[in-house]
Amino acid sequence: MEQIELIVRSEDEGTRLDVFINRNIDRLSRSHIQKMIEDGLIKVNGQNSKTSLKVKRDHLVEVNIPEPKKLEVDAQDISIEILYEDNHVAVVNKPKGMVVHPACGNYSGTLVNAILYKCGHLSSINGVIRPGIVHRIDKDTSGVLVIAKNDNAHTKLSQQLKDHTMTRRYIALAYGNIKNQKGIIDAPIGRHKNERKKMAVVKEGKSAVTHFEVIESLNGYTLIKASLKTGRTHQIRVHMAYIGHPLVGDEVYGPKRPKIKAKGQMLHAEVLGFIHPDTGEYMEFRTPIPQDFKDLLDKLRL
Repeated sequence: MEQIELIVRSEDEGTRLDVFINRNIDRLSRSHIQKMIEDGLIKVNGQNSKTSLKVKRDHLVEVNIPEPKKLEVDAQDISIEILYEDNHVAVVNKPKGMVVHPACGNYSGTLVNAILYKCGHLSSINGVIRPGIVHRIDKDTSGVLVIAKNDNAHTKLSQQLKDHTMTRRYIALAYGNIKNQKGIIDAPIGRHKNERKKMAVVKEGKSAVTHFEVIESLNGYTLIKASLKTGRTHQIRVHMAYIGHPLVGDEVYGPKRPKIKAKGQMLHAEVLGFIHPDTGEYMEFRTPIPQDFKDLLDKLRL
């Protein structure tokens, strides 16, 4: 257990506890700090506290950072395309049909299993089951992802996601002819009121903004590119269904009797750009749509 003691200075007085710690220990993300406060690992003047506490001058803040847990997910020799790798990050092209990280009842064959084998070590911020995972894409969504190989990289990449400075562009095939060449969908997303495994546009949901642009009209279907300002669960799928243009192959948000039978939604994370957590250099990666997506487009163009 690593212990760090911080004394509140006059210029920090009135700052929230989690913000104060984040300013002084930047390798810890605010979400990580908040979990540590809940677990009683952070004390103010020897007492457990709340995240919302406003610190005062001369407060003694004691931060107890536990040793990283030994990863219990098995490394597996699974073929995975690594687009870039150094000591801090790995950028991969996740294939369609692969789950990003293990979950209850599914502890093998995931991207995490594959990356552990290829890279050997990942950040510990997301714990044993999701090491290195900064952001996710759905099982049947293909495309580019960045993986953090240490906690410092993870913290800085997560902050870019939070600040909406990470570039994320997708290619998707939607039902119907979208009339407007460009559009912005600004509609809050939360859990579906009746079906808890689904997301939906709900008044009390979290802010969600998707920008889209038509690439090509294809006989009753529209190929679009979409970029995310926010990153809510199933965001593009939910937003496109909300405006009446669900994604082809989407068994959750698409029509019950689809005209085209596809294995999973036609959605591909084509571009990912971020500031490298160590060098400060902006890096951008692009991956082509998978073969099944390409074949379907060729068929619609006939």
